[in-house]
Amino acid sequence: MKALARFILYTLLGWKTVGSFPKDLKKYVLIAAPHTHWLDFPLGVAIKYAEGLPANYIGKASLFKPPFGFIFRWLGGAPVDRSKSNNKVDAIVDLYNSRENFILGMSPEGTRKLIDPWKTGFYYIAKGANVPIVMVTLDFGNKQAKISEPYYLTDNMDEDFKVFYNYFKGIKGKIPENFNL
Repeated sequence: MKALARFILYTLLGWKTVGSFPKDLKKYVLIAAPHTHWLDFPLGVAIKYAEGLPANYIGKASLFKPPFGFIFRWLGGAPVDRSKSNNKVDAIVDLYNSRENFILGMSPEGTRKLIDPWKTGFYYIAKGANVPIVMVTLDFGNKQAKISEPYYLTDNMDEDFKVFYNYFKGIKGKIPENFNL
């Protein structure tokens, strides 16, 4: 699977990765942005397999229904019912606490539409699970995914978000007008 993903991503599509995912960390939150188009998902999956990353993701529950739901599970996904007002952050923190290895890939925007400011769930998940955040750009302008070093949260949320926004500043999504930092 890795060789096929590398061939598709790097040879056929002409993308490249800059940096590498941490090999020594068993748990972290991975945020990938910008999320402006449905193509971001298959791109993220291609990066996951090309780089040999054992990442998981969550998605809206409707994606996991027949006839294609099994594909999303096979790709590492878990459904989330967004219509219920249960505490998703606590549930995901519990996942981190119950597993020896867990990497969760998320979109900090939480949607493909233009959103400002970003959602904060990924931040509270990382804070609650006491894990770092690794940032990945989905830069369609340069056809590259840039991978950050792990970022360990401080006790200053505003300053942490400045670091995140700075990292993604100037990145072009598939639909550039849906992302503006």
